[in-house]
Formats: sequence, C-alpha cells, structure tokens
Amino acid sequence: MSNQDHLSPIGLQPEHVAILDAELGPGRVHRDHVLAPYTTFRIGGPADAFFEARSADELASALLVCRKLGIAHFVLGLGANILVGDKGFRGLVIRNAARGMQVGEDGILRAESGAVVWPDVIECAVSGGLSGLEPYGGIPSTVGGALWQNLHFLSPAPDRERTMFIDEVVLDARLMHPDGSIAIRDRDYFDFGYDQSILHHSGDIVLSARFQLTPASEDTLRRIIRENLAWRAERHPPLDTEPSAGSIFKKIEGIGAGRLIDQCGLKGSRIGGIEITHRHANIMINRGGGTAADVRAMINLVVTKVHKETGYTLEPEIAFIGEF
Repeated sequence: MSNQDHLSPIGLQPEHVAILDAELGPGRVHRDHVLAPYTTFRIGGPADAFFEARSADELASALLVCRKLGIAHFVLGLGANILVGDKGFRGLVIRNAARGMQVGEDGILRAESGAVVWPDVIECAVSGGLSGLEPYGGIPSTVGGALWQNLHFLSPAPDRERTMFIDEVVLDARLMHPDGSIAIRDRDYFDFGYDQSILHHSGDIVLSARFQLTPASEDTLRRIIRENLAWRAERHPPLDTEPSAGSIFKKIEGIGAGRLIDQCGLKGSRIGGIEITHRHANIMINRGGGTAADVRAMINLVVTKVHKETGYTLEPEIAFIGEF
C-alpha cells in the first residue's frame, strides 16, 4: 500500500537538490533512484530524487520541505496496489520507513505510519495477547496504507465468515494536513468505506495511528493467523517469486471482477512479462522483465474483452504513479 500526497506540477529543479540535502541531511537524498525494487510489482523507473524517512518526524520534515519548495512529491509505503511508470517520477519520492511502535497497558497500540502491518505490527499485538489486527496477516501494507484503503480481509472461518475492516479497531491518527498543520483526528474523520477513506482526496498524510485492541489468548490468535495465511496461500501468488500489485480491478458488488475475468477465459493470458495468474483472475504477476507498459496493455485487453462479452466495465483500483 502507498499514500499519495497532492502533487504540485513543479518537478525537481537543480536548485532544489542543495536545499533538500541541507534540510534532510547530507547523503540522505539520492538522485535518479530506480523505484522498481520498492514496489511489490517490481516495476518502476527512476525518481528524480529519493529520500527514506526513518521516523514520523523525518516524514513530516520532508513533506514540509517539499511544500515550501513547491515540488512534486509522493509518499511510498510498501509499494503495493500501485503501478509506477516506466519513465519514473518527476520530483521527490519519500519512502516511509517510520516504523516505531509501542503497546500501552490500556490495550492501545500506537504505530508510526511506515510500520509494516504484517508481520511487525501484528506480531507486536499478538505477542502481547491483543486481538484486532490478526485477520490481516499476510497482507502487504504499512499502517498508513492500511488507513488509506481501509485494509480488509474476508475471513474464511465458519465462526467469523465476514469481511473484516481495519477501521473497526482504529482509534485515531496523527495527520499532516495539506497546509502543513498537524492534528489528531478520530476514526469518524476518515469516512471509511470499502477500499476507501478520506485520504484519497483530502491530501492528508498519516504520521502515526492508534488502534484499540482487546485481550485474547495468544494461542487462539496464532491459530487464526495460520488459518488465514493458508487460505491466502491457495489464492494469492507469493510476492517473493511472483511479484504483483494485488487485485487490479475494483470490486463489482455481487459478481466480482475476478469472476468476470475468469468467465472470459483470460487466466494465463500474457503480454510481455505480465501474466494473469491462474490462482486469481484479478491478479497480474510479473514473470520477469515486466513493464508498466505491459501492465497497461493487459488492463486494456481485460477491460475490452470483459465489456464485450459481459457488458460490465471494469475499473482499475491500483494507483498509477509517475510518467508512463
């Protein structure tokens, strides 16, 4: 998952580099940095500049500098659910590696927005005997990304067979607003929905979040995680050997995008290095050497064929970042 700030039309200028170095630290800003290794699709050209924020304070500082200079910038989490263009990104990419977390005696877990939900945040909660985050084991996301898309999981177990959303345990979050001000906003502010939150259009950036968890047996929590991981393994390609961006198309209520794609016989279709996996028709994998152009060509193929054969129009749910 990633968190995109509102982008300025001004790309990185030569005079900006020295200012970024002075503000963010000598040697911390890298020029012409390839983004593919930082995305789960393993696709993406170079960013004009790249900075890794190691704390919420560093993330806030980088955002303030970008806004002061008026340069385009993008906050990158684990790089899931996005497609970065082959020509890269004109501006500064801020990789969010702010991963501090702690659990209070009141069952509240606080985590910086770059903390990795699985396994880090979940393990922190489960090892403390706290329930609420265990359904999301195996899903690639940072805390910021989880709030961005209201992270969810359809539990396969008969005793909890329902879609579970992370907003159920969100207490509040510390945000930086577009004007540079910082405020703590409670759950209601986010206007959570399916794959939706106010973050999609507000320009807010999550610096940290708090989750209200409940006591539970650690053994029970670990059993739930094992069951969910096994269920995911049967349906989702492993990212380490079959890189993907997760589901490509938005859900169509009552039908399912994957089901429509499957009905059209598109599983196994391949363009360049990109293939629709046999495990899940709504997931494309990078077989090696795949490009953003290949992905976009496959998306066009799927949209055209599904509309022609079923009448439904699929819409991508992944974000398109940079220049294509």
